[in-house]
Amino acid sequence: MLSFAIGWELWLRTHEPFVLGMVGLVQVIPVLLLSLPAGHIADQYNRKRIVLISEITFALCALGLGWLSYTRGPLYLIYTLLLIIGIARAFNDPAASTLLPETVPPELFGNAATWNTSVWHFASIAGPALAGLLIGFFKSVTFIYVVDAFALFTFCIMLTMIRGRQLPLAEKSPTWKSLTEGFRFMRDTKVILAAITLDMFAVLFGGAVALLPIYATDILKVGAEGLGIMRAAPAVGATLMALLIAHLPPMQNAGRTLLLAVTGFGLATVVFGLSTSFILSVAMLALLGGLDNISVVIRGTLLLTYTPDAMRGRISSVNSIFIGISNELGSFESGVAAALLGPVLAVVTGGIATIIIVLIVARVWPEMRHLKSLTLPQAEVV
Repeated sequence: MLSFAIGWELWLRTHEPFVLGMVGLVQVIPVLLLSLPAGHIADQYNRKRIVLISEITFALCALGLGWLSYTRGPLYLIYTLLLIIGIARAFNDPAASTLLPETVPPELFGNAATWNTSVWHFASIAGPALAGLLIGFFKSVTFIYVVDAFALFTFCIMLTMIRGRQLPLAEKSPTWKSLTEGFRFMRDTKVILAAITLDMFAVLFGGAVALLPIYATDILKVGAEGLGIMRAAPAVGATLMALLIAHLPPMQNAGRTLLLAVTGFGLATVVFGLSTSFILSVAMLALLGGLDNISVVIRGTLLLTYTPDAMRGRISSVNSIFIGISNELGSFESGVAAALLGPVLAVVTGGIATIIIVLIVARVWPEMRHLKSLTLPQAEVV
């Protein structure tokens, strides 16, 4: 809901694609700069406490954004709060990555990763759809920020009730050595490196979601309600795919499945970029979400299965850098490309670039083509 509100408000106030792209840039800079030290801290100190501090910071920033929305405050203050959100996220993600393995036994990691993404995508369905309806009814986004802050404070209360197993913390070591261990682990574990690289560039170049406000107003002409449906469509597709994966037998050709899914992601992005039909556009967004969820589940299961408990914070911090590059920097790339090329050409070329990336990854990391099972620590690679 918060992401929806920010994008919609800034687009209506400025009608500048570059302004939408800046939303991603100001949030990704602190993630890129601080994720490694944040991962080191997460492996050395109380992880739940780090998450609590970060989430409270999110909530206070949401209230600040609500005030700036109500008073139509200056853009630089909005970007300042988004920057603080990015700083909090840099510390939150590595620590939060330990919550799932604290509460789920290792033999259920694959199923847990699937259900975890299902819950997240369910929120992604309800959030944009409800936000679009509320904005259409109240003709204002201020209420959205207040709801977001309330949800964040609620989460903090629920977090204090978690009583899971205590994962071991890392042994004290020189900071630089600790910071680089995550990158070394990722470099040496080829299937994880390939999966994260594939997902990073696919979302970086195929980031059509950042331009949805432009499609809603200028191309499809469906307003805030239509934008809410389009923002929810990828999550609908992702949730349906997650439910399907959860009830199917374990993947027997996970690497090949991932490569095909990301190829389909690129093709669906091209079709969406060219579409002038609202129904076809929503269908392609749902397909994008479903195919992207396959990538999320495979990557998440590999990280859960391969990562030692004492390194989860640092490995998650490296993963956060990749995700930040793909999501927020992808939004910035989409905004710049739309400003230079127009939204349609920006989306279409991004989809084509995604397909090219699949071919490169399949060639550079043949381990990914031959990856079989995700269920064992020593994944079956031939």
